[in-house]
Amino acid sequence: MTKYALDDRSDGSLVVSIGEVPVLTYVYRSGVAQLESPRPYFHPLTTLGGETVTQARPADHVWHHGLSWALPNVAAPGGATHNFWGGPTFVRGDGYVQLPNNGTVTHRGFTALFAGDDGVEIEEMLQWTAQDGALLFTEKRRLTVRASDDSWSLLFETVMRNASGETLSIGSPGTEGRENAGYGGLFWRGPQSMEGGEVLAEGDGGMGSRGAWMAYSAEAATVVMTDRAQNPRHPTPWFARSDEYAGLCPAPFFTEPLDAPAGAKVRFGYTVVIADGPSELGRASALAATAHTEKDPS
Repeated sequence: MTKYALDDRSDGSLVVSIGEVPVLTYVYRSGVAQLESPRPYFHPLTTLGGETVTQARPADHVWHHGLSWALPNVAAPGGATHNFWGGPTFVRGDGYVQLPNNGTVTHRGFTALFAGDDGVEIEEMLQWTAQDGALLFTEKRRLTVRASDDSWSLLFETVMRNASGETLSIGSPGTEGRENAGYGGLFWRGPQSMEGGEVLAEGDGGMGSRGAWMAYSAEAATVVMTDRAQNPRHPTPWFARSDEYAGLCPAPFFTEPLDAPAGAKVRFGYTVVIADGPSELGRASALAATAHTEKDPS
């Protein structure tokens, strides 16, 4: 029987262990600078064999925080654009500009913390505030961790309610005119040791291509991400890099913003599967098939 452990530490992080291996650290109270759009993030994530598969605050993009739910462009019609990704904002006609618009995602409390024979379950309440303090979203997030014989998976589910009182439009640099820059959502930044890896997918795997899953294979480890069938715009477009850095992101806002009317809820769910060693297409597809799905938090 697999043994799971969950440790809520005094430094504002949760650590999940499978057997004797701490495979997941979730930093729910982040002390980074405002420019980085403070938000909860996962780092380090490791394989069952102990290989680290995330990188946080690299010199090239200090706002890349391991694995995190991050939105680079949240706008009200005719109003300001808010950045929950970190760093500069891409402005149509002006390129990247550092603006006083880096928002914050704040942990408000856990409603469930459970480790049992079948895995670990965590439920969390959060709020999204603009740099000027205005409340934009409230969020309920659920995290589920389970292991199989040679891999483990994190199910990430979120329900975000627009609390701003007006329609909000969730976009990306791509929707503002930057080609092949439709990133935004659940973004994974890999370590230097995984740079130059192979991107594997159902289709051609190119930037912006659509699919139910995508994988990143390197010598030490494989990371697979799957898009839940109930997600908006499933199968999602994907943002992936392997040369400049190791990165992977299901990107539902790649070419078109998603509008969230006042008071409305938007729901997303993704599974991240982490395995030791490199993979070819067949193994990556099999790992994607192990991804577990649950009903999203209400």
